[in-house]
Amino acid sequence: MSLSRFNALQAVENRVEPFPMDFNDTPAENIASYFGINVFDDAKMKKYVAEKAYLSVKAAIQSGQKLSRDVADEVALGMKKWAEEKGCTHFAHWFQPLTGKTAEKHDSFFTLTHDGRVIEEFTGGALVQQEPDGSSFPSGGMRSTFEARGYTVWDPSSPAFIMEVGDGMTLCIPTIFVTYGGEAQDYKLPLLRSLAFLDKAAVTVAKMFDEKVAKVTATLGWEQEYFLIDDALFNARPDLAMTGRTLLGHAAAKNQQLEDHYFGSIPERVYAYMRDLETESHKLGIPVRTRHNEVAPAQYEVAPIFEEINVAVDHNQLLMDVMERVARRHKLRVLFHEKPFAGINGSGKHNNWSMGTNTGVNLLSPGKEPAKNLRFLTFFVNTIAAVHKYADILRASIAHAGNDHRLGANEAPPAIISVFIGEAMTLLLDQIAKGKNTDGQEVKRALDLISKLPNLELDNTDRNRTSPFAFTGNKFEIRAVGSSQNCAGPMAVMNAMMGLQLVEFKGEVDKLLAKGAKQDEAILTVLKGYIRKSKSICFEGNNYSDEWKEEAKARGLNNFATTPEALDVLGSKMALELYSKSGVMNKVELEAYHNVQLHSYCTKINIEARSLEEIIHSMVMPAAIRYQTELADNIASLREIDMDDAIGYQKDTLKRVTRNVNAIREALEKLHKGFEKAHHCDDIRDEADILCHKVRPQMDAIREAADDLEAVVDDQYWPLVKYREMLFMR
Repeated sequence: MSLSRFNALQAVENRVEPFPMDFNDTPAENIASYFGINVFDDAKMKKYVAEKAYLSVKAAIQSGQKLSRDVADEVALGMKKWAEEKGCTHFAHWFQPLTGKTAEKHDSFFTLTHDGRVIEEFTGGALVQQEPDGSSFPSGGMRSTFEARGYTVWDPSSPAFIMEVGDGMTLCIPTIFVTYGGEAQDYKLPLLRSLAFLDKAAVTVAKMFDEKVAKVTATLGWEQEYFLIDDALFNARPDLAMTGRTLLGHAAAKNQQLEDHYFGSIPERVYAYMRDLETESHKLGIPVRTRHNEVAPAQYEVAPIFEEINVAVDHNQLLMDVMERVARRHKLRVLFHEKPFAGINGSGKHNNWSMGTNTGVNLLSPGKEPAKNLRFLTFFVNTIAAVHKYADILRASIAHAGNDHRLGANEAPPAIISVFIGEAMTLLLDQIAKGKNTDGQEVKRALDLISKLPNLELDNTDRNRTSPFAFTGNKFEIRAVGSSQNCAGPMAVMNAMMGLQLVEFKGEVDKLLAKGAKQDEAILTVLKGYIRKSKSICFEGNNYSDEWKEEAKARGLNNFATTPEALDVLGSKMALELYSKSGVMNKVELEAYHNVQLHSYCTKINIEARSLEEIIHSMVMPAAIRYQTELADNIASLREIDMDDAIGYQKDTLKRVTRNVNAIREALEKLHKGFEKAHHCDDIRDEADILCHKVRPQMDAIREAADDLEAVVDDQYWPLVKYREMLFMR
């Protein structure tokens, strides 16, 4: 009998239900009374920092300028006073390196003076900059291992917060992470650069419609999908512990085909977890609002209210950390992998992107005033044009090992980037594109057409769940982002390509104005050209169909099915121009980023293959051979007593087991050859290609044989917790 599996199942059976709700002392009834209590937000800064210093910080956030040392000292003093009143003894610079996880270096407020006295101290210097050892973070070749120096630098646009871990309280300061030479080594700095670039480009265009516009802020509303399984079941699956996904596992007879889990009644134990998570999130100022069952069994979703992108990204990264820690309290484990279970829905992180002005206008909302709809049309069409031009770079931004398993399967969008805008908007753009003359009458006609549209924010025809980039009323939803990803990567690309598109648009309009055209007519002339050029990227049908793959190819749209080929575009002239012209990354940073992503892919495939090999040798094969021996002994015993007519089933099963054992052995040999070839590669791209096309297919072959073994080997021998147990034992 497999003790690890059955001990885990016994542990689940013995869980105390319902789980207690006393994990924190904060009442959940009145969220407003404790929302943001652990955040050094604007109100607290006003209270704890002198007015002059407070106004300097606000001005610095708006302009992007550096703070003086005196102002930093005052902010640090106020922040320390607030944190100590909350019980903090340490502070940490909290950053987002290219590992995809968050990182933090803790230091105590405690220090010794030159004469040995003990004091509590937190200076402006400590607030603004720290020097963590950067040698072990991914650098993409920008520095050698012995070059350990890296710097974390305060980002005042994202508020500091207090992280509670057990009884410990730590003041966390959101920062960027750079090398000694100032190159970006994280996701945050490129994101901040992209936001500044988009702001400048969008303001210039928005002023054509309203001179009062002084700032444009990109907003993000993410939707975080995830799986929850019992802690004991997780620990009994080495593949989950090592890789975040099941490398083996026969499909359960029932999975999601009845569609009874989606929006269903939330299991009591999960409900307790969700309430606890929401309380912790609200204390940290994360405005989570939505919770529900997702499509697959044991799959759920949490989503917040829209926020400015930089803060939204920080909140998502922080939430993922909180989700894992809260789950451990409840003897649960969160799975963020894009495809933890084969054959059922994977998990995404839908990024709902839009832009808003300082005057309170959503630039992707048609609004109620028909005369203002040319502004909406301008930003709407430019978004489509940007995706059309830079689709391959957007695809590269969501490429990683986990997403390769998800894209194109079970309601996840395909790897082909296309845009869904709905029937009403498709008809509108078609009618505008067909116009022959761009004059005052045609401008009026276009505005009349928009004013007669249905309320897009409430009813944008039917939502296309198969589209990777969809207009959903007053925003665009980027559905292809993986659930484990940092949103900053694709959001930086989205901001940069939109900014470049708007710069181009403004330049073309200005040329027509210089020739004597009226502004509205010039705008519509340029938009009409964009509509015609970008028509190939718009698709309203089923993105899963084989017909679409053929049609997309005919339209000139690329289908990069794997991470290595999707990342190739980062070495192109187009990518360098996008990143450098927008100021998001220079050539050195882009090359390093490309290298880091390839290295991450190779490392993850290596870990998966090594984990699979160990599980096969130490768990699967012993169980199969044991059952094989039992069958052979049974057949031999029956033959000794002349009962050959009673061994048909046993012989068929023995042949099936033996066939799968041999298939696994052959695939393992090919796997080793692939490994040997990959590890002798001097070029990381060549290694990625071999792992992708030589090693991964053998992993799939091993899985196919092992899963067939699971279906026939005596249940008491099978060592791995099964799908039916992980997905349905609450």
